[in-house]
Amino acid sequence: MKELKQSRKTQYTQMVLRDALMELMEQKNISQITVKELCVKADINRTTFYAHYTDPNDLLHKIEADVLLSVGNAVSSLHDPIDKSNIIKIIQELLQYIADNNKYIQILLSERGDVQFQKELFMMIYEKCELMALAPPSSTKEFYFIFVLNGSVGLIQHWLKSGLNKSANEMAEIIFNMAAQIK
Repeated sequence: MKELKQSRKTQYTQMVLRDALMELMEQKNISQITVKELCVKADINRTTFYAHYTDPNDLLHKIEADVLLSVGNAVSSLHDPIDKSNIIKIIQELLQYIADNNKYIQILLSERGDVQFQKELFMMIYEKCELMALAPPSSTKEFYFIFVLNGSVGLIQHWLKSGLNKSANEMAEIIFNMAAQIK
């Protein structure tokens, strides 16, 4: 019984710290956020913070790792042969995860987010979605990939900023069709 209570308490502490960090990152860069202001925002003491994390960057990296794991799990669950409908299905799964977690994702993908995390996230997405298969067979394949990747990032950021005004399925179709047209 005590383990369950401890686990719930730990989960709650981690949740409020994550939420507090995301709220603070709406206004300032991670390098400007102190443990003290994070703890005040989360309404916990610094000793509790240090029991879980070493600094705000450590907390941010754990949030990023959780996002990468969740996105990886979302696309790994689809094992069908790769064709147009399955690629769209994978993109839709990813976009649905982004929509469900848009509070975190919007900040992580913003200019205040970690650029390295953004690169890892979108590289994983395109590797899993196998969109390179859509690229024309030529020496410009790498350029195609970079163009499609950056265009997709821009579309997703715009989608988040505009309040998710389209469904994940609509966005998946848009991204796929635009990527397929650039040959």
